[in-house]
Amino acid sequence: MSSSSFPRHLNLDVRGLKPSATVAINDRSNALRQQGRRIYKLGLGQSPFPVPAPVVQALRDNAHQKDYLPTAGLLTLRQAVADYTRRTSGTNPSAQDVLIGPGSKELMFLLQLSCYADLILPSPSWVSYGPQARIVGRHTHWLPTTEASGWRISAQDLEDHCAADPDRPRLMILNYPSNPTGNSYSDQALKELAEVARRYNVLVLSDEIYGELYFDAQASYQSIARHYPEGTIISAGLSKWCGAGGWRLGTFVFPPELRWLHRTMVSVGSESYTSVSAPIQHAAVKAFEGGAEIEAYLDGERRILGALGRWIAGTMRAAGISVGDPQGGFYLFPSFEPLAQTMAARGIASSAQLCEALLEATGVAILPGEAFGRPKEELTTRLAFVDFDGAAALDALEEGQEPDEDWLRRWCPDVIEAIEQVCKWCQ
Repeated sequence: MSSSSFPRHLNLDVRGLKPSATVAINDRSNALRQQGRRIYKLGLGQSPFPVPAPVVQALRDNAHQKDYLPTAGLLTLRQAVADYTRRTSGTNPSAQDVLIGPGSKELMFLLQLSCYADLILPSPSWVSYGPQARIVGRHTHWLPTTEASGWRISAQDLEDHCAADPDRPRLMILNYPSNPTGNSYSDQALKELAEVARRYNVLVLSDEIYGELYFDAQASYQSIARHYPEGTIISAGLSKWCGAGGWRLGTFVFPPELRWLHRTMVSVGSESYTSVSAPIQHAAVKAFEGGAEIEAYLDGERRILGALGRWIAGTMRAAGISVGDPQGGFYLFPSFEPLAQTMAARGIASSAQLCEALLEATGVAILPGEAFGRPKEELTTRLAFVDFDGAAALDALEEGQEPDEDWLRRWCPDVIEAIEQVCKWCQ
């Protein structure tokens, strides 16, 4: 029997499922570069910065570690993560409340697999939350947002959704600073959302993977777990603030009230990935312990990304594109809606067509808003301002220096050139 005629007993939940939009744009960008095209990679959200030197040294020192570790994670790492979470979130977890996984993405998948609940997402949200729900057969409900609200949901939005069926089990994923918008939530907004979540017993996954990249030096990053500790799981990891996406190490921190869910996920993990790489776990202890060198590294990241994000937003606004200054992370969510007539004259009527035209005309690779849950016809996009040499930029940054445009042009030239290409194309 030929492969083409062999019966395909494909799970209906995955039929037609496409590769992750962020992974797909990275693969395509790399392929176009191999063909000799000048491509600006603003699609995949991979940190441009190197893994901090003390963490790299810790990996070298632990390269000999070869044993299978507990599925829940190395005890010393779980304690380090608990201590780190206590410092950053205002909660009081113990080591037994921590779960280490091969990336927070895998832990999110196991969560949806282990917990029967509808998924609630703000629109826009990261590209993989919804497809994971589809794979495991869960319903996804998108709560609409507006550009005027900074693409944030409000407590009233959540109230209106939950009140229609008060007893339905629900999981809400809240990511802030946000991928794809770069925006965050005020502490008051988080408090109000927490009150509604508690009233309807909504399980909250607080995706704080970009929490360390919050730009406001005058105000500390706030977690919704401070206001709803009994119903919030905090998700984090090494991929974004520590520049270690390829190390694949994520963390979940549960409240004591959800230890039943922790135990269930450990059981599922033991039957799937078994445990996270031993050398990576041992090295990660150093990352979560922190210290002066890592704090200086984080401060440098924030200053560079904050300055670059603000420059991009201001430059795009001057070209007629609508976008606000980012509050953290390394993303922006520009809207080309003010240029809709210009785009229509070019035959562009959707965000996918817009991104395709941009890539062909300028070599700038960004993603359409529809990949993040926005309407297809809405001309929104997501760009990741990460196409620069983060190691060189950190080395060039002086203590206390706030990068100006000249500095950004020297140390982030491809990002600057990409944005100028987009603006020129629009005009």
